[in-house]
Amino acid sequence: MPVIPILMPQLGESIAEATIIQVLTERGKTIEAGEDIFEVETNKATMMVGAPAKGTVKDIIATCNTSYAVGSRLALLEVTEEDAEILGHAPKPPEPRTASATEDTDEPEANLHFKVQAEDAIKDTAQPKVEPVVGGLPVPAGATGAGYISPRMRARMNELGLNASDLAGVAGSGAGGRVTVEDFEYFLRGLEQHRLTPASPMRIAVADSMRRSWTRPLATVGRPVVLEAVLAHRKSCDPKPGPALYAIRALAVAISEDTAVAGRLIGNRIVHPQAIDIGFAVEVEDGVLVPTLREVDKMRLSQMVTTYNSLVEKARARKLPADNNRPGIATVTNFGTFGIVWATPIPLPEQNLVLGLGAGRKSPVWSPEVNQFLPVMEAQLTLSFDHRVLDGGAAGRLLARVSDLLQHPEQL
Repeated sequence: MPVIPILMPQLGESIAEATIIQVLTERGKTIEAGEDIFEVETNKATMMVGAPAKGTVKDIIATCNTSYAVGSRLALLEVTEEDAEILGHAPKPPEPRTASATEDTDEPEANLHFKVQAEDAIKDTAQPKVEPVVGGLPVPAGATGAGYISPRMRARMNELGLNASDLAGVAGSGAGGRVTVEDFEYFLRGLEQHRLTPASPMRIAVADSMRRSWTRPLATVGRPVVLEAVLAHRKSCDPKPGPALYAIRALAVAISEDTAVAGRLIGNRIVHPQAIDIGFAVEVEDGVLVPTLREVDKMRLSQMVTTYNSLVEKARARKLPADNNRPGIATVTNFGTFGIVWATPIPLPEQNLVLGLGAGRKSPVWSPEVNQFLPVMEAQLTLSFDHRVLDGGAAGRLLARVSDLLQHPEQL
């Protein structure tokens, strides 16, 4: 009977790898199609990997507490020939052997700028490389760092799982300050003299996301917003929406009036969003998760409270549903819960906007009605954005519209 591999599936558009937490089967066991065989942890949630077909577990390749890229072999399953053909694993006829480009020949190489020595060649690994994706499109993992990386040093970095950003603090001794292989090895030896602890998959995922985000020109604008109307409206609600939910709804309404502000610049065109899905930041152990509320512009504030509260609880338990992995077009972060008044949050790589809400404080605000300053609850709103898509004026107008909507919460 044919044997097919059980692969690490794509568990979300921005998921590049997952860590095996638990193996739920054993060699020789007969399992049904869809039966859970691995429990895995991604940077978003804990999920299950099921069997693609009915069969017998031939071998288990994956081990617990190890991260595997999407497409990696986790186990081998013995199935019927019919199921193998349905799953695209039918045996292929042998192909005629042709001379490989890497085989030795008697013909001299022509039109080559240089020749790679056999000992310097980078060998393919059994597992596919982790290639983060955003919106279904590959996103280059390499960003800024060292100005130039030689093929030899690149191979050494790939071996260690490092990227160019990790070399940002390495002093180069080569020509023009270039970081040489010797500089790199000296840097690695120095690390061993420090206390080292492994980074969690969550922390690595956040770091990779922020590194890719920073390849764009980002800017932040801010303005104060009076929260008296929001606080008064909240008292009349049951269940009561949190301040962040008011900001989510206000941002969605503002974006729906001109979707270009949340568009993405691809080549020489602005790609407008198809739906106003807004994410919100939830702090979890060693990182941040961003659940998403769908089509916020079409829902009233009162309709979103239960869903919002449920997603917050599931995010903190790392149990977000699989259908919530698709990121929104913008994110709202309530950094005021940490007592922070003003901040410059960074948009996710697949997003153009992130709205921040600072801590509320009593502030004197001039009232023309009574011709004097009155104490009101005020907070700072910030909007970080991709400066290629928005200028300061457009960002300021968007932020002003959000602030205006928060002054009339009954319209939300």
